[in-house]
Formats: sequence, C-alpha cells, structure tokens
Amino acid sequence: MTGAIAMIRVITFGTFDLFHIGHVRILERARALGDHLTVGVSTDQLNFSKKAKYPIYSEQDRMGIVAALKCVDAVFPEHSLELKESYILEHGADVLVMGHDWEGRFDDMGRVCKVLYLPRTEGISSTDVKARVAATQGGAAA
Repeated sequence: MTGAIAMIRVITFGTFDLFHIGHVRILERARALGDHLTVGVSTDQLNFSKKAKYPIYSEQDRMGIVAALKCVDAVFPEHSLELKESYILEHGADVLVMGHDWEGRFDDMGRVCKVLYLPRTEGISSTDVKARVAATQGGAAA
C-alpha cells in the first residue's frame, strides 16, 4: 500500500532586528522539526505597539534578511499578536515554534497545532547587541 507522506509545516514568529547568530540557530532548529518553515516577521507598527519604539531595520529589510536564509521557505508580515491562530490556520502549520521566553503564552494554540518552545542561544540578543554598540560608542543603548 502506497500513500503520500504528509508534509510537516512549521511556523514561527519574531522581530529579527539586528540579525545575529541566535536568530539563525533558532530558525534552523525550527526548520529541522519539519519539511517547510514559514516565518512571520513583526511589522514596524506591531513592534511599536509592543515596545513603544521602532526596530532599527524596516520590516521590509528584516523580511528580506529572513527570506534569504536557506532554512526558511516562506515569510509574511505579522500585524498582530492576537492573530496567531489565524496565521497558523492560513499557513497550514502543524507546529508552532517560539523562543522559551514566550513559554506558556501560546499554549492555547495547542488546539490547532503542536506548540514547542525552544531555548534561545545564550549570550546573544538584539538588546545585548544594541548595548554593546552603545558601549563602544560611549553612549547609552536605544
């Protein structure tokens, strides 16, 4: 009996500002969990609504950087945290992957897909990068 093997579709979300090795590693680990990785990149407006400041790089630039990675199959703009379920369903995701700092926050998405929280890469974050740049310039972090 021959049957088609179902493709496992993984989805994840992030800002991906000041792109660094931690971003690469979590995206590679997310992709390794399935056959197709879709990434929602937070829009500039969504970031402003969450943090009261805009990312360093525009959403178009951040989406372009993420889309250029060989582990990423598709990219789309994430306009709202409240639309996670809609995005998951729209993109046919079987697995939602988020960084461990979001642990528990998206457990309710378990009704539409598997939810996994992956550890972030230790010693690197966009916030740390901004602080290091500011320190080398003799100024304060943005």
